[in-house]
Amino acid sequence: MSEAEYLGGRLLLAMPGMGDPRFDHAVIAMCVHDEHGALGIGVGQVRDDITLHKLLEDIGIDPGVAPDMPVLNGGPVEPARGFVLHSDDWGGEGSVAVNPLCQLSASLDVLRAIAEGRGPSKYLVALGYAGWGAGQLEGEMRRHGWHAAQGRPEVLFSTPTGRRWTQAWKREGIDPSHLSGQTGSA
Repeated sequence: MSEAEYLGGRLLLAMPGMGDPRFDHAVIAMCVHDEHGALGIGVGQVRDDITLHKLLEDIGIDPGVAPDMPVLNGGPVEPARGFVLHSDDWGGEGSVAVNPLCQLSASLDVLRAIAEGRGPSKYLVALGYAGWGAGQLEGEMRRHGWHAAQGRPEVLFSTPTGRRWTQAWKREGIDPSHLSGQTGSA
């Protein structure tokens, strides 16, 4: 796979009319993309059933100084598995660089650090992930499914959750109100 095709560190934006209601207006932070498949964390939808404090309490961590905040719907795969996307000013065992966007951590260490006030300065917590098998994502992109936007940390960490899809398009120089849910062929 050439560097031009690598989507890690980018924001994957669902195209209007892609046909899968689970990904309507989805914004996916692409963390891994190689010949074996792809893994991304949804950052555009909040889960209604849990907040950070409840999640921490459920896994036996005192919330401490962590501000209570929404937990994101990371995707339909393994919806009970937790992930933290965070700034690169914290790194623990197993943290993975998702350049230029963020770091990805899936261990309890990052949650403990956040609760104790010694974690990353910016972070999002999500449950679940979006996953694709080898070649699957590339096929979906050819069929009007996704747009690979630049990985901009400010969209991830400084834009309210419900505005990330629109803001990511605008940062690409595209007015999302002009996007069509239908494609043509020549």
